[in-house]
Amino acid sequence: MASRPRAKVEDSAWVADVEKALTAGDPSAEVALWRWHAIYRVPACIKDLNRKAYQPQVVSLGPFHHGEPHLLPMDLHKRRSLLHLLRRARKPLSEFVTAVAGVAEQLEGAYQGLVDDWRCKEEAEMRERFLELMVTDGCFLLEVMRTASGWEVNDYAPNDPVFSSHGLLYTVPYIRRDMIIIENQLPLLVLDKLLAVETGKDGNEDLINRMVLRFLSPAAWPPATGIGLALHPLDILRRSLLYGPTQTAPPAPPHHSAPDDIIRSAEELYEAGIRFKRSQTSSLLDISFRRGVLRLPAIMVDDTTEYMFLNLMAFERLHAGAGNEVTAYVFFIDNMIDTAADVALLTCRRIVHNTVGSDKAVAKLFSGMSRDVVLEPHSALDDVHRQVNAYCRKRWNRWRANLVHTYFRSPWSFLSLAAAVFLLGMTVMQTVYTVLQFYQDATTT
Repeated sequence: MASRPRAKVEDSAWVADVEKALTAGDPSAEVALWRWHAIYRVPACIKDLNRKAYQPQVVSLGPFHHGEPHLLPMDLHKRRSLLHLLRRARKPLSEFVTAVAGVAEQLEGAYQGLVDDWRCKEEAEMRERFLELMVTDGCFLLEVMRTASGWEVNDYAPNDPVFSSHGLLYTVPYIRRDMIIIENQLPLLVLDKLLAVETGKDGNEDLINRMVLRFLSPAAWPPATGIGLALHPLDILRRSLLYGPTQTAPPAPPHHSAPDDIIRSAEELYEAGIRFKRSQTSSLLDISFRRGVLRLPAIMVDDTTEYMFLNLMAFERLHAGAGNEVTAYVFFIDNMIDTAADVALLTCRRIVHNTVGSDKAVAKLFSGMSRDVVLEPHSALDDVHRQVNAYCRKRWNRWRANLVHTYFRSPWSFLSLAAAVFLLGMTVMQTVYTVLQFYQDATTT
């Protein structure tokens, strides 16, 4: 039986394709490929740790979760919001679509891994579908945020399930939570184009930043002006959490490595003589240590805290150049909170405001958020970390911590120590009295 002639490896189609790519490839094309990416699908290695945190519950924004069965009921209200905005603006829909179509390529590029069905290529049907989604979702966000802000012009029915006082109480909180899901983001460039057509004015970046932040976090530090339009709602929320005076560490020398041990729990730090005080600002970076006092920003722990931090950390992990500040803060706080006693201590110092229930639930919440986190080699919190650990390593502070841990952990150990000290004192007094009595008798004799 004659053997078949073996094809040469160098003649294979794969080798030919790679050789062609080498000659025709342009290195600068890779930069353009990821230039506009800002909204990402969470990888399985992250999502498997807590799938619910990355899944919208009531509304889809953008293409990633559009059409999912449990989110379809809100599509009806999206269309209603579009009609209300058009009637109020008294401008044709074509003007809004044309404005958004002018930045369609940039909007498409914002979504990493967007499937071909949504890409705005030559097919008119695909282009129309993507633009319809952007305009509809953008109008919906504008209407929801305006209703929540108490906008004077409210042409919705009093019993509207979304755009009414009833909807603000029972539906809007879920919409607000879905707006911080990283896979469920809508570029704020869409709102900028829609608002420009509606008002006839350009330059609405600061207005949009304030509107989105006021809706997501009414008590947040107001965003700075003139910083440009944020990428999406999650980005402006992150900016507000990091905005304000911060303690910046000096650049570390090349031989200076990151801290070699984790920071101790709040109770252990307290036993070592460290006291906790509330920072003057709410910036997550406003953490400092000086003269035995650790200052931390106040944090409100509620039902959305876990979702917020997990999605912010995912954004920092996936978006090149975003930074690592939120991740470093969560890792720092997680090391400090091990048990319910740590939460209780920070609550007494008005650093933690617990609205989720027991202190044990808060400790469990933070312990689950820092799994598999990746930290940058150097950050501002590294300097605080080193200072705290150096303070705890001092001999007197170690002795103090050992004394507190051994004799002041419970009332019974303290009572035992007090009784021992009392008996020792009585013994000394008895000895002194006996000696004095002896010399007095000797003098009298």
